[in-house]
Amino acid sequence: MDDLFNSSFFHSYLNKMNSLPPCILDDSMPLNNSNSSSESRLSNCSTPAFDDFLDFDLPSNFEYQKPSVYIIGLNLFSYFTPFILVIGLIGNGLSLAVFTSKNMRKMSASSYLAALSAADICTLTFYVFIEWLRRGLVHINPDAEILLNVLNRDGPCQVFLFLSYISRVMSTWIIVVFTIERFTGVCYPLKSFKGKSKKILIGMLIIGSILVLYKPILSSEYIARGRITCSSNPMYSFESFVLDSIFALLITLVPFIVITILNIMIMRTLFLRNHRHSELFAETTKIRLEFTLILLAISFFFIAFNLPYSAVWFKNFMSSRFLSMDAYNFNHKDIDYWRGVLHVTRTVFYMNYCVNFFLYSITGAYFRNELALMLRFKQRKNRIYKSHIRSSRFGSSNHSGTIATYMA
Repeated sequence: MDDLFNSSFFHSYLNKMNSLPPCILDDSMPLNNSNSSSESRLSNCSTPAFDDFLDFDLPSNFEYQKPSVYIIGLNLFSYFTPFILVIGLIGNGLSLAVFTSKNMRKMSASSYLAALSAADICTLTFYVFIEWLRRGLVHINPDAEILLNVLNRDGPCQVFLFLSYISRVMSTWIIVVFTIERFTGVCYPLKSFKGKSKKILIGMLIIGSILVLYKPILSSEYIARGRITCSSNPMYSFESFVLDSIFALLITLVPFIVITILNIMIMRTLFLRNHRHSELFAETTKIRLEFTLILLAISFFFIAFNLPYSAVWFKNFMSSRFLSMDAYNFNHKDIDYWRGVLHVTRTVFYMNYCVNFFLYSITGAYFRNELALMLRFKQRKNRIYKSHIRSSRFGSSNHSGTIATYMA
């Protein structure tokens, strides 16, 4: 979504500035200075990041102080995102271990939740972390620009774009498919997808990989204001705009609609069953009900964390379609205000990838029990192993007994 926003603003600006020629590649013209290498010699050709472009050098007599919302939003994003990364990686790692444990992995719902944990780990690594490096770390330490020059080079540029896009697709659509699976399990028990979860997940990964291939293919390394950027090829700006628009809809509006409608139908069915039967959900096993509650919690927070960011992003995107540099000079306070709000909602949006572990722990008794068993087993195993090491070191007579206990 950010790439669509960035590209839209920049190309809209080029169309409004009659003094600028069309974007062309020209190896004979250096950019900014005569010492530029041949691979970086361009003429008005790049798609810089939106934040870079709005930091365009204003006239020397133009005095302007960014609004407090922008400063607060950027600081919040820069300093709070690392905590989201650490908590998310640890929480999703524990969730993945629980759902792939011997007692849980046989259930189809566990397959979806294990896959969701893996997708969130990938999203945190290849999307949230990379975005923090580009926006947050550079704000904290401007010298980190050197690291970005490596990440934005051809090769890493395309690889990280592909991994970022496919992980976000999987993270979103696993929730959608899990919602469909719970909907059929609750409303149409005889038509459930039991035993097909792995095939469905593999099919999603293949289809998603094919759908997002356009992004690395249409993107490359460019020079913008003396900085290396990884962005869409300006020669295919219209194609990139259309495909990025479709991608944005596929990970926001479409999932919102599907998840909301199906969850309403699930809750309606559960309410009617509770009304008709004296015993609560008599025909439904307790563990199925638990997974349904987990789904409802995941779905609610997915929409709650995504909706503000999507709304602010869409508002800024529509504004950028009709914004010229003259308009920016007169409306810079309003623009930077909404950029600050976007930083805040982006940070909240990233929490979507670290909150699931806490939702599982609150709503899932089976999850809590399995997590406790796993942690106790690890502690017991470590104690036995340390005891075995001490016995071996000091020649204890209980050496063989310790090994037997450890192997058991």
